[in-house]
Amino acid sequence: MIKGFRQIALLTMFSRVLGMLRDMAFAYFLGASGLMDGWAIAFKIPNLARRLFGEGAASSSLIPVYTEELQRDKYQADRMALTVATVVFVLLTGVVLLGEGIIWGYYRFFSIYTGTEMKLALSAIMLPYMILICVVAILAGVLQANKHFFSPAAAPIVLNVFIIGSLCLSGWVFAVQPSIQVLVVAVAVILAGVVQLLIQIPALQVKGIRIRPAWQIRSGAFKKVIVLMGPMIIGLTVTQINTLADDFIALWFSGSAEKGSFFVFLDNQIRYPLWEGAVSQLFYSQRLYQFPLGVFGISLATAVFPVMSSDAAKKDFGAFCRTISRGLRCTIFVALPATVGLVLVSRPLVSVIFERGQFTANDTSITAATLCFYTLGLCGYFAQQVLARAFYSLQDSKMPARSAIIAVIVNVILNLTLIWFLGTGGLAAATAVCSYLQVTILAFVLRRRLSGSILEGLAMAFVKTAFATLCMAITVVVALGLLKSSADVFRLLLAVPLGAAAYVLMAKLLHIEMLSLLTGFGAGKRSRSNTKCD
Repeated sequence: MIKGFRQIALLTMFSRVLGMLRDMAFAYFLGASGLMDGWAIAFKIPNLARRLFGEGAASSSLIPVYTEELQRDKYQADRMALTVATVVFVLLTGVVLLGEGIIWGYYRFFSIYTGTEMKLALSAIMLPYMILICVVAILAGVLQANKHFFSPAAAPIVLNVFIIGSLCLSGWVFAVQPSIQVLVVAVAVILAGVVQLLIQIPALQVKGIRIRPAWQIRSGAFKKVIVLMGPMIIGLTVTQINTLADDFIALWFSGSAEKGSFFVFLDNQIRYPLWEGAVSQLFYSQRLYQFPLGVFGISLATAVFPVMSSDAAKKDFGAFCRTISRGLRCTIFVALPATVGLVLVSRPLVSVIFERGQFTANDTSITAATLCFYTLGLCGYFAQQVLARAFYSLQDSKMPARSAIIAVIVNVILNLTLIWFLGTGGLAAATAVCSYLQVTILAFVLRRRLSGSILEGLAMAFVKTAFATLCMAITVVVALGLLKSSADVFRLLLAVPLGAAAYVLMAKLLHIEMLSLLTGFGAGKRSRSNTKCD
């Protein structure tokens, strides 16, 4: 588990660094503008599919069943996986064709704003990316079940390289207008999807899997995957669904020069609580809080999932419970200091990364405040990934789906309430609150179902981690204060390394076991139990 986590985390870290460079390029060329709002919304739909399948439903439903089939017949297991990929390809092709028809119809008969027409054009270009990335995700799940993590983790790097390249070439080399530039980037997303698919093929061939269409839809294993997949789409990706709701509510409740400052509701004129650019500010803040989530949270859940699936397939529930417990302790060890650290450096961090070109100081202030609210939910976002996959390892996708539906409903209610008091920060706060709501439900049900404690050692881990985090926070505050009059980049260069060093030192002095997950030293072996949870 630890070896797989480190490999995934390293590649994901590289991808996220490229992602940060990508977002810096977006901020430079487009800022927090209506045009950037359009790109963020248009990319959200295929990108949500990437999160649903690349980090969620397809691989999470496939891995437990595929792992179980591998122990019986590798050939049939591979055929089942290829059948899933073929069926998803066919179904999503139909969805994309339907979506393109809806986009054309709305453009032809209902569109009245220029900004809306641009959003529709970008959506039409990027929608087919959904097919490519979902097939990539299924193949990645097969590789992960075969303990190969490199190619799946490298796929997002390809996307970032293509987007950065298209932004820089179109903006600096060819100096095209921003309205043309976003169209060029949309085409680059499709090309990236093709390359992402191609790089999975050599690794599959090494594992003895030849890519070809398959259609064994009557097999019991395939039916089990499909039954699991539907509820997983909701259960595992509730955070992404909530952030998508944030974006659309921000879009609908944003005024602009084209729309005006007020809207009419029940014959009353009401001022918009947000202004054009709010979706962009949400986008930039989401990218920052998702950095630790992607590098550590998703990587941890991806690495631990095959282990939990193997334990569940062998009916070794003692080991299963210990794996969950260890995953949750890892969550606390990484997410708690990340939460405090991001809140403390939010303002200088946003300034250093984004405040140049078309991104203004006012955009920095709003984005930093929004980031703080999103960041408060980091522990919840991390724990969601582990706990949802625990249910999927048991081939139960209904409970995570139920909890997710509750969280989404509460999120929308909170969004429509808090937006009037906190602006974009209210949308972020609602998402954070709902992450803990879902975690509470999942942990309660899972603990009762396993007739044992999945939380053993969690209290002590939290106390030790909180103390180490406090020492880190004091170090960061002092470092920021010492260079109060200096440029933000120098403040960060001093505060972040010193804070990280203080945290690691205290973790070592307190003998926090999870430190080995990052360093690779002193990693203990998992003990096994054949009967029940500890």
